[in-house]
Amino acid sequence: MLHRVWLRLGVYMGLADLCLAHSLFTCEPVRVQWCQGMPYNMTFFPNMLEHYDQDIAANKMQQFMPLATLRCSPDVYLFLCQAFVPQCTEQTHVLRPCRGQCERILADCDSDMRTFDISWPPELQCHRLEPCDSVNGSPGPPVKDMTTPKASPSASRDLGFWCPLQLKTRPGQGSSFLGAQDCAPPCDNMYFKLQEIEFAKTFIGISSAVCLCATLFTFLTFLIDVKRFRYPERPIIFYAVCYSIVSLIYFVGFLLGNEAACSKPTQPGAVATVVQGSQSKGCTLLFMMLYFFSTAGMVWWVILTITWFLAAGPKWSCEAIEKKAVWFHAAAWGLPGSLTVMLLALNKVEGDSISGVCFVGLYDLAALRWFVLAPQALGVLAGLSLLLAGIVSLNHVRQVIQHDERNQEKLKKFMIRIGMFSGLYLLPLLTLLACYLYEQAQRSTWENTWVNEHCQQYSIPCSYRVRRTVAARPDLSLFLVKYLMTLVVGISAVFWVSSKKTCSEWAYFFNRTRKKDHVQHKKKHHKPGSHKLKVISKSMGTNTGAPSAITSPILIGTGNHHATTHSTEPELRGSSEASAREQTDQGNGSGRASSRGSRERSAALQAERRSKAGSSSRVSSRTESLRRVPEGR
Repeated sequence: MLHRVWLRLGVYMGLADLCLAHSLFTCEPVRVQWCQGMPYNMTFFPNMLEHYDQDIAANKMQQFMPLATLRCSPDVYLFLCQAFVPQCTEQTHVLRPCRGQCERILADCDSDMRTFDISWPPELQCHRLEPCDSVNGSPGPPVKDMTTPKASPSASRDLGFWCPLQLKTRPGQGSSFLGAQDCAPPCDNMYFKLQEIEFAKTFIGISSAVCLCATLFTFLTFLIDVKRFRYPERPIIFYAVCYSIVSLIYFVGFLLGNEAACSKPTQPGAVATVVQGSQSKGCTLLFMMLYFFSTAGMVWWVILTITWFLAAGPKWSCEAIEKKAVWFHAAAWGLPGSLTVMLLALNKVEGDSISGVCFVGLYDLAALRWFVLAPQALGVLAGLSLLLAGIVSLNHVRQVIQHDERNQEKLKKFMIRIGMFSGLYLLPLLTLLACYLYEQAQRSTWENTWVNEHCQQYSIPCSYRVRRTVAARPDLSLFLVKYLMTLVVGISAVFWVSSKKTCSEWAYFFNRTRKKDHVQHKKKHHKPGSHKLKVISKSMGTNTGAPSAITSPILIGTGNHHATTHSTEPELRGSSEASAREQTDQGNGSGRASSRGSRERSAALQAERRSKAGSSSRVSSRTESLRRVPEGR
C-alpha cells in the first residue's frame, strides 16, 4: 500500500514538473511556405522531431516534399505539416499526427519512398505515435493539452539553451556551452564590442611586458649574487620566476591574437568558436604553462611565509631551513603539476578570446570554483595565517632586544619590508578573488542576456528569464582589473630586492663587464714584437776637456700605446760592434786611446748584458762614439 502511494506521488510530481515547464510555452505564426495553406496558421516549437526553429524544420521537411507533390496519400500533406510544423490551437494546446494516419501514409507511399530513396525518420515511427481518437466514427488527430487548467495565459516559454548550428562542434571533442553538448562559444566575444576587445588586448600586452621586465630584473639580480638570497627569502626568486613565465605567456597570447584560443569553422555556415578541450596542441600548451606556473607562484608565496615563520618563531637557522629545500620544491612543483594533469584528464581547457591564451573556468563555473577559486582561497588563508604568526614572533623578539638599539632598528626595517611585500602581494590577490566571485555570481545573468539578444540571429529559442531580471552585461573594467591583478602580483618581488645594495651590485657588474670588454679589445688588437720604446734624455755628466755635458738618450720599453721606435735590438747590437771596431782601429795609433777604448768596450758589453736582463735603458752606440772622439783628441 505504501509502495503504491509513493509511486502515485512520484507520477504526480513528474506530471506537475512537466506541466510547469510546458506552461511557459507560447504559439507562434506559421512561416514555413509549404504549410501556410493549412487550416491553421499558428504553430508550436520544438516539434516532435526536436526541431526548435521553423527554418530548421523547413530544411528537414524538404526531402519529404516529393511525397506531398505526388499526393501518394490523401493525408500526406497534412501529416507532414502536423509533424514538422505542429498546429497550435490555443495558448497551450497542440495538434499532432496520430498512429492511424501514419500507418495509412506508409502503406500508400511505400513505393514512392523507395523510388525517391526517402528514409522515414525514427521520431515518426507509427508505434511511437498516439492512437487516433474517433469522433463520430471518423479518425482525427489527437489534441494534446500541454498545461494544467491553472496555467497563466500570460506565461512565456523557456526551453533553455539550444545549440545553434553555427556553434556545433564535432562529437567527441568534449566541448560544452551553456549545458549543450558538442557546442562551443563563439570566438567573437559574447559581451564586448570589437573596439573594446582591441583595447583590452593592448592593455593586457602592455601590462604583461611591464610585469615581465620587473620579474626578470628580480631573477637577474639573483644571478649576479647568488649567495645574497638565502633561505628564508630564497622562495622570492622562484616566485618571481613563476610570474615571469606567466607574464611571458600573456605576452605570447597578445602576439598570437586568437590563433591559439579559437578554432576555425569546419563546415559552411559555421562561425569560429572558442577552443574547448585538449584537441588543440597550441592551446593546450599555453594552458599548461599558464595554470602550472600561476599556481606554483602562489605555492611559493605560501612557502615563503613558512620559511619566515620558521626563522622568526622556532628560530631556525638558514642552514636548517635550507635542508628542507627538497620538500619545498616537491610541494611547489608537485601540487600544480597534479592539478594540471587532472584538468587535462577532465578536458577542461578553454580558450580566452580576450587575452588570446587558454585557461580554465572561463565558461565552466564548476571548474572555476574548484580549480581556481578554491586553491587561491586556501593559499591566501594559509599564507596570511603564517605571516601573522611570524610577525607576532618578530615583535616578541623586538621587545626582548629593547636595549640593543642597532639590532632593534634592523629588525624594525625587516618587519616593515615584510609588511610591504605581503601587502603588495595580498591586495592584488584578494582583488582577483573578488573579481572571480562576482563573475561567478553574475555569469548566468550575462549568458541569458546574450541568448536573448542573439536568439533571432542564431534561430534558437529566446530566453525569457531575462525579463524577470535586469538585462545586464559585464563592464569591461571588471575584466581589465582581473587581468591586471593576475599580472601585477609578480611585481611585488621587485620591491623586496630594491635596495642600495642591489644598485651597487648592478653598478659593479656593469663596470666589471666594461673592463673585461676593454681587456678583450686590447688582446684582440695586440701584435707581438710591437712594443714601443720611449726615449728619455738623461744627463751623463761632464767629461774631461769637454766644455759642457753631453746628454745620452736611454731607451725604455713601454706598452703598446706609446710612440713608435726607430731601432730594434739587433740594430743596437750591430751599432755596438761597429763602435768597438772603430775603437780598436784608433787604438793602434795611440796606446792611451786604446786603453780607454778597451774600457769603453767592456762598459758597452756590460750595458748590453743589462739590456738582455730586462734593464730599462741601453746606451746608444752613437753616444759612445761622440764621447770617444773628443777623448781621443
